[in-house]
Amino acid sequence: MTTVGEALVKSLEARGVRVVFGIPGVHTVELYRGLAGSSIRHVTPRHEQGAGFMADGYARVSGQPGVAFVITGPGLTNTLTPMGQARADSVPMLVLSGVNRRDTLGKGLGHLHELPDQRGMTALVALSSERVEDPTTLSPALDRAFAGFATGRPGPRHIEVPTDVMGLAAATAAPQPVPEPLLPAAGTIAEAAARLAGAKTPLILVGGGALKAEAALRALAEALDAPVVQTVNARGLMHRHPLTVPASPSLEPVRDLIRGADTVLAIGTELGPTDYDMYGRGGLPWPKGLIRVEVDAAQLARHPADLALHGHAEAVLPALVAALPDGTATGGAARAETARKGALAALDDTTRAGIAVLNAVRDTLPGSIFVGDSTQAIYAGNLYYDHDRPGGWFNAATGFGALGYAIPAAIGAALADPRAPVICLVGDGGAQFTLPELMTAVDENLPIAFLIWNNHAYGEIAASMDAVGVSVIGCHPTPPDFKAVAQSCRMLFRRVEMSPESVAEALRDLRSAGGPVMIEIDAGG
Repeated sequence: MTTVGEALVKSLEARGVRVVFGIPGVHTVELYRGLAGSSIRHVTPRHEQGAGFMADGYARVSGQPGVAFVITGPGLTNTLTPMGQARADSVPMLVLSGVNRRDTLGKGLGHLHELPDQRGMTALVALSSERVEDPTTLSPALDRAFAGFATGRPGPRHIEVPTDVMGLAAATAAPQPVPEPLLPAAGTIAEAAARLAGAKTPLILVGGGALKAEAALRALAEALDAPVVQTVNARGLMHRHPLTVPASPSLEPVRDLIRGADTVLAIGTELGPTDYDMYGRGGLPWPKGLIRVEVDAAQLARHPADLALHGHAEAVLPALVAALPDGTATGGAARAETARKGALAALDDTTRAGIAVLNAVRDTLPGSIFVGDSTQAIYAGNLYYDHDRPGGWFNAATGFGALGYAIPAAIGAALADPRAPVICLVGDGGAQFTLPELMTAVDENLPIAFLIWNNHAYGEIAASMDAVGVSVIGCHPTPPDFKAVAQSCRMLFRRVEMSPESVAEALRDLRSAGGPVMIEIDAGG
């Protein structure tokens, strides 16, 4: 007999799942039946929040949904924060949880891990939340989840299995074919191409929704001679290209570039304030002649455009390129260079020093994946940084903004691409949210360099309080002895001053270790 738990594992295999993150519990034992004999690798975090963040990092690098197995009740509530981050950043995540027996649900009988309405609670964060009421509903629930990842805006989805259903007999069904990427009607493509071809100062705003379309983006930008302004989640696209503007559209010189455009093509970006108005100055200078390429119809409705192209960037951009006439010069490279120089000049010395460290790390380990938390160096890079790998720069300092993200997300990233060096850049404060997950990196022997930016404080919060005349309180939790932490985790360790040369030298010295290493950067404080 094949049980629901075994059918679940086989169904995940059939849908291409290769790694799951989870902590088994008495309410998920039957979901683990068959896992040991499968091709799926199980990775054990130290906390369910870690499981969710690992699934997030895995999804961003692999391009496939990250999968977490969690218990009912506290296991699922611990995963809600990662689900919130995944929703904000459009990351495909499948959370599979247990739930109590069907005959007990919603009755308040005091069962272990009981919640009044677990699915209802999760549905407020996830894009969808379903319950497998009987064995016949398992495959359809999985089909709907994976179809949702492929057709709409990606994000977290949840499926729960009652404990009395997990062990029932189940048949496995072949997955339904995943729908093809969405493409607007040919007439809409032609209209967009005509508007873009007629522009005198075209501009492209690009978000994380374009990460799968770098070649077509490059061809489109070159055909239009249009500068390409990158949001945080788009960094790594068109590295060092003369049309690239790897700077925040919140910076005034980049806003000037937007104001000067007569036609703006926004691709896979929600135009949200954490990218476009991080200083709270009154919103984006709304683009003229706005054309949007967006997979989410609801998102298109939130910011109406002159022309909306509802579809996936990887399908829409090649069609646009094919519909464009031969390109004409619009001074795009000069406009991009003016914006780049102006953006750098607008930053203070501390921010530029952080960018210099990032550049040194990138050049020391080309093609690395940088995973970050809300810390000063990450804030600096989000303002201005040109990464050399599409999708290789991501962090939790925008969108939902969850501290504790970097360490577990870096683990997920390293599992998704074992060949790439992974740089985890986290502050001393943020590191303490998920410090135990270091042992997961040790267990899996992952090539991650954990860079601890230690300023002995929640430095940005302290500065914000001081700037508005609020007495600084609660911003200086004592950091641990990171050398002792590294030694207890059996990691190589180096403490360095905050300079590009010192950090690069430490990386060169430690990179041959093969497994995880820790570098503590003395950032003052």
